[in-house]
Amino acid sequence: MATAELNITQPGPVLADYHALNAMLNLYDENGNIQFDKDRQAVDRYFEQHVLPNTRQFPSLAARLRYLVDEGYYEAEVLAPYSQDILEALFRQADERQFRFQTFMGALKYYTSYTLKSFDGKQYLERFEDRVCMVALTLAAGDGALASRLVEEMLSGRFQPATPTFLNCGKQQRGEYVSCFLLRIEDNMESIGRSVNAALQLSKRGGGVAFMLTNLREAGAPIKRIENQSSGVIPVMKMLEDAFSYANQLGARQGAGAVYLHAHHPDIMRFLDTKRENADEKIRIKTLSLGVVIPDVTFELARDNRPMYLFSPYDVERIYGQPFSQLSISEKYHEMVADPRIRKTSIDARQFFQTLAEIQFESGYPYMVFEDTVNRANPIAGRINMSNLCSEILQVNSATEYHEDLSYRQVGHDISCNLGSLNIARAMDAPDLGNTVETAVRALTAVSDMSRINSVPSIVKGNDASHAIGLGQMNLHGYLAREHIYYGSEEGVDFTNMYFYAVAYHAVRASNRLALERGATFEGFANSRYASGEYFQPYVEQLWQPVTERVRALFAKAGIALPTRDDWLALRASVMAHGLYNQNLQAVPPTGSISYINHSTSSIHPIVSRIEIRKEGKTGRVYYPAPFMDNDNLQYYQDAYEIGPEKIIDTYAAATRHVDQGLSLTLFFRDTATTRDINKAQIYAWKKGIKTLYYIRIRQLALEGTEVAGCVSCAL
Repeated sequence: MATAELNITQPGPVLADYHALNAMLNLYDENGNIQFDKDRQAVDRYFEQHVLPNTRQFPSLAARLRYLVDEGYYEAEVLAPYSQDILEALFRQADERQFRFQTFMGALKYYTSYTLKSFDGKQYLERFEDRVCMVALTLAAGDGALASRLVEEMLSGRFQPATPTFLNCGKQQRGEYVSCFLLRIEDNMESIGRSVNAALQLSKRGGGVAFMLTNLREAGAPIKRIENQSSGVIPVMKMLEDAFSYANQLGARQGAGAVYLHAHHPDIMRFLDTKRENADEKIRIKTLSLGVVIPDVTFELARDNRPMYLFSPYDVERIYGQPFSQLSISEKYHEMVADPRIRKTSIDARQFFQTLAEIQFESGYPYMVFEDTVNRANPIAGRINMSNLCSEILQVNSATEYHEDLSYRQVGHDISCNLGSLNIARAMDAPDLGNTVETAVRALTAVSDMSRINSVPSIVKGNDASHAIGLGQMNLHGYLAREHIYYGSEEGVDFTNMYFYAVAYHAVRASNRLALERGATFEGFANSRYASGEYFQPYVEQLWQPVTERVRALFAKAGIALPTRDDWLALRASVMAHGLYNQNLQAVPPTGSISYINHSTSSIHPIVSRIEIRKEGKTGRVYYPAPFMDNDNLQYYQDAYEIGPEKIIDTYAAATRHVDQGLSLTLFFRDTATTRDINKAQIYAWKKGIKTLYYIRIRQLALEGTEVAGCVSCAL
């Protein structure tokens, strides 16, 4: 009895908490090795100390679902199409997967940002498996077989929906399934006013919005034939910035907005100046992202050291009968220079690119859209004139027209981003890559079909007409390193080319099957390069095979049969006969949070650090190890700054040829880089057929003493 009392009162061994265990990732052990096992222990400790004690338990699945519906957590409409037997089988399928987070960062990110919590925030009401099931049930819309396929793809890590979809599916108190939008602004007050309202409405719903400013008349242009009346684009930027700041998602975060302007717009230099560190507060833009649309002729003018003319959008629309954004400036440039009816000014083309590099040094902005490259590759009738907040969405749009009372004369087509990504490593491990791609296409099509942003009718009309989706990819560097291939090497670029080649085939085939099943195509299919068969020419006129033995062996090991010329010929015939359901199929976003919960390297970028350090709200510093990394393969985990921009561009160029939209491409430079290095990289990207550039990142050396001596993140 005395011994029992002693056992009760005697303190047990003090266990390190999960934060301390995770932090040990950043310190070598006595043998000079990274302590990967400490992060795995951190996951276990996190569940023991935090997750399980704070998770509500239920006696059965039926009781759990009934409670969550009755108390207003789950949407009854999502569960109603399924029998109890199907629900039981689906959740049992998920449980049998025995899912486990691979990193502390993944577990923390999921329980912090995604899982369903009680209204008072004190209890967790879902495990990861439960969230996956609710997403599958929502997107499958009563199709039990599709729901089962989706559960398998998500829990295997092969497919991960984007954050708004994964976060909101099945919840009664929820946001939208999409959070990324693109809208154009026309050169009239009605369009400007409606656009500010759209910024408010979409930001309130958690959306990030990009606006095209190219059609707005420049500062000093006439209004109603009275000269020097227009204030130009900057006041509109200020209004949009204020709108995003005001509609800040219940104070959770600032609204996110971007604005795109054509390089040959007369306000372009003022537009760029808004991001200078020493800009006057009257014009300084602090929170909006900037993007510049650059045609081929701009590079040619800089190459030849000739003046670069800027043209009045007001005059261009008056003379050509269509907005500035709908014209190919490269094609019309010399004609417009010679036309005395079009007001124009000139700047030094080389100085323009120098200014771009200077501001990118200071702020990382602007993003770049290489206009002619984008439109040459565009398979859809119409013109692409902007991108989104992450510079990977490239779709055609059309103008909305208004009556004086702001009612709609004609609703145009604006754009929403229906996104999700495959994990390249897990997709290569899949029993059937084609099935994985098709299931992902069906999931993203469901997101498009279910999304209705009624507060902005042009978004609804564009989405309903296009059924456009953006199937992305992540974990390229993780996969290459796992297979002992250097990022940016000949083998690495060869693999990238052939992987995206295969995905393009399966994505088009999946959309063709949807068109056959539904007896419908996207609006405008008949005028597309798909309908004419032109899209398929590169695939039927040459033989596509790996150029290296190593990559040929990778696909053979995975049991993946690459599409043959006969496969493409058969697909072309079917598409020309029956159409495609989705106007757009692929876009590669940067991926952030979903990379962590999926344990992937972000997008198809190289890593930025072997052990990434992130600040996560109140948690403080969290350490994230690169996927598949161990103490024996560290050499394959060179970071983006070591690899340099050219190899990254080569990799993206290989993927770009097979992606109908864009790829979010950030360029990384060492701390010794100059503006000339940035310009050279931009020109190299343009020559290699890159469509867009996202951020410019310059490595900043840490101040002495700010990091623990000998830590892994610095020992690169």
